[in-house]
Formats: sequence, structure tokens, C-alpha cells
Amino acid sequence: MYFTMYKEVKRLKVYFHTLGCKVNQYETQEMREQLKKEGYEITENESEADIFVINSCTVTGESDRKTRQCVRHYKKNHPQSTVVLTGCMPQSFPDMAKALFEADIVLGNRCNSKLAKSLKEHFESKSRVLEMCEHKSGEPLISSGITEFEERTRAVLKIEDGCDRFCSYCIIPKARGRVRSKPLEDIKKEVASLAEKSYREVVLVGINLSAYGKGSEADLADAVFAAAENEKIERIRLGSLEPDHITDELIEKLKKCEKLCGQFHISLQSGCDKTLKNMNRHYTADEYEKLCRRLRENFPDCTLTTDIMVGFPKETEEDFWETVRFAEKTGFEKIHIFPYSRRSGTVADRMDGQIEKSEKARRAALLSKKADEIREAFFKNQVGKTVRVLIEERQKGGELFGYTENYTPVKITGEAPVGSIADILITDCGKEFCVGKPI
Repeated sequence: MYFTMYKEVKRLKVYFHTLGCKVNQYETQEMREQLKKEGYEITENESEADIFVINSCTVTGESDRKTRQCVRHYKKNHPQSTVVLTGCMPQSFPDMAKALFEADIVLGNRCNSKLAKSLKEHFESKSRVLEMCEHKSGEPLISSGITEFEERTRAVLKIEDGCDRFCSYCIIPKARGRVRSKPLEDIKKEVASLAEKSYREVVLVGINLSAYGKGSEADLADAVFAAAENEKIERIRLGSLEPDHITDELIEKLKKCEKLCGQFHISLQSGCDKTLKNMNRHYTADEYEKLCRRLRENFPDCTLTTDIMVGFPKETEEDFWETVRFAEKTGFEKIHIFPYSRRSGTVADRMDGQIEKSEKARRAALLSKKADEIREAFFKNQVGKTVRVLIEERQKGGELFGYTENYTPVKITGEAPVGSIADILITDCGKEFCVGKPI
């Protein structure tokens, strides 16, 4: 009887919905592969799914709202289905997650590896399953690894988890625990599996990626070289980095890796020292600017992109314009702009000087206009250059689309195999991409 029941469970179809960062995307792939091994089918068609897995983000209150909306949407539209809520929201706010009764199974991200077990328990007991436990200091990075990255041309590989920074606005240390790193040998094995599936570019990601190797003799450069060892991998790209971990020694080591792409996304948050101090960031604007200069000197034609938060508590109008001037002076090729969002359980949520939503939106719009001007000027400077582009997809209009080594988006008129890396001459540009042709 048990065996028959279990065989029936194994034939169920599972639909995944991922919110948040590339680390979440990676962990969704881990869960997909976990369930495949147990005989479940993965579907991209919501209408045929029996099980819905929502991998949540909790970086802002808006993230939580989207999570609640997803859970309720799938249960309302598929009342006979099983809805699973996992990820950072239940890990950080277990009581909030438990109160979402539309979720039949609730797991914290520390329990993602128990997804198949929890499904089995749910179907056998016909009752709700709640599986949440806190991250513990000193715990290892728990990862089953992946062998492919479905629906993508480039593969994302998580090599680090957790954060020890405790920025005043951030819930992530609670959601993700302390810094821990994937062993170098595990990185090599995982990259080998991805290379066998014809991936040519690997993106190394983490919650605080630049802290890779903390507490050991390894550092981020060692992880890059471990991934680059595989002859079939042509490009290594880095996810988001924190500036105060990028030392001169690390830059010297990184620039020796010919496969490393010259694109660095380094979180700024503010160009105003007073605001950086209130955020509990561990650098000054001047230190950040010097880092940018060193990267441009050591990686010719590299791009620098960043995150900037506007409307942080106590940020004055002059503080804001100090950040705008800093962004213009640094010449970021792209800026991700976020109005500050209050987060329960953080220091900033209790600060005086909270700024009205309308004012935060105004500042975001002003900075966005300046960011667009900087980006357009960068695109114009690419015209006439020959670049190497990883062909990502063929778009509806027939054009090919892909990214250069420094992550410039390019629309391509002409033919080249999707998944290949081709030499492209940039002939023109628009506001959001460059235009080129194979040579």
C-alpha cells in the first residue's frame, strides 16, 4: 500500500515560482533536481501542475507582499493542488509564513533539502507540514549541487551563503545565517557537470560573494581559478560584490584569470558618508571611488555596475544630491535603484527621520534619469568596437540577443548559433542595448 501510494506521488507534476536573487534561482534548480530524482515531473505550464513551489525573497516588505500574493494565487486558482512555501520569507518570519494557511507545506531555506521528504509526509498524513529551523553559527554550506541550469544559456553556481555585515536596513543575516563557503573541490565537480551540458559561461554567486573563503586559507580568486580549470568553460562571471572585501591582493590574483569577465557589480548604496555610516556600511565614498579606479586600471574595458538606495532615514536633500554627483563622477554603466523599504526587525526600521514614500519615489526618478544618461553615453562609446558575445536567444523579431564579456546587451542582425560565443561588430546603439553584426 505504501509503495503504491509513493509511486503515485512520484508521477505528480511540479511548477516552481522563484522570487528574488540569483542565489534563489540556484536553489530552485537544486530543488528541481531533487524532485526529479524522486520521480516527479517538472512543468513550466501552471495549468497542468499538481504541486506549486514558491521560493520566496524577503529583502523588502514588497517582497513579502509578492510572496503572499503568489501563495494565494496558486491555491485560489488550483484549490486541489499542494502549495509549498519555502525560501527566505519563512526563514526570517516563521510566524508570518505559518499564518499563510493557503500553504500546505512551509519550509525555511535551511530545509530546502527536505522538500521531497516533506511532500511525502504531507501526502501520507494528509495534513500540513511545517519545517523551519534557525541557521547556526559554524554550520557548513549545505548544497546538493546542480548538473544543469534549466531555461538558461549561462549557468549560475552558488559558492557562498550567509552574511556577517549587519547593515542597519537588512534582514539577510537572519534569513541566511553567517558566511560559509563551498569547498573548492565541490566547485570543480559542479563546474564539470555543467560543462558536460554545454554551458560555456558560469556565474559565481553568493549572499556575500566577496567574503568567500572567510575562516579558511582560500579566497574568491581561488574559487574563480577552480571554476576556470575546466577547459570547456570559456567565461567566468562574478555576482554582486561588497567593496570592503576587494583588496589590492585579490585584484592582483583575479586579473591573472584570462577567463574572468570584466564586469563588476559592487554595491554602493549611497555616495554620502553620513548615510553610509547610518547604514552601517564598512567603507567611505572615497574608499569606494579608489576601488573603482583600481578595477578600471587593472581590467581595461571593464564595466562597473551598482546598487543605490534612496530615501534612507535621515537622508537630506543635500545627502541625496551628493550621491547623484558621486554616481555621475564614477560613471557606473548601470545602476539598480531602490527606494528604502522599512524592514521589521532591523535597526533602520526604528530610526527617526523616516522619509515619505512620495519623496523616495521622487528621488528614485531623479537618480534614474541621471543613470540613463550615463548608460546611453556608455552605449555610444561601444559603437565601432568588435566584441565577443554569448548568444543567449533568438527574439520574436528574429534578431539574436546576447551579452559581451563586460555584460553589454547586444541585438544582432545576422546568424550565429544560440549558445555560442561570436565576434560581433557594434554598429549602432539604442537607449537599452547596442546593435551589432557577426564578423
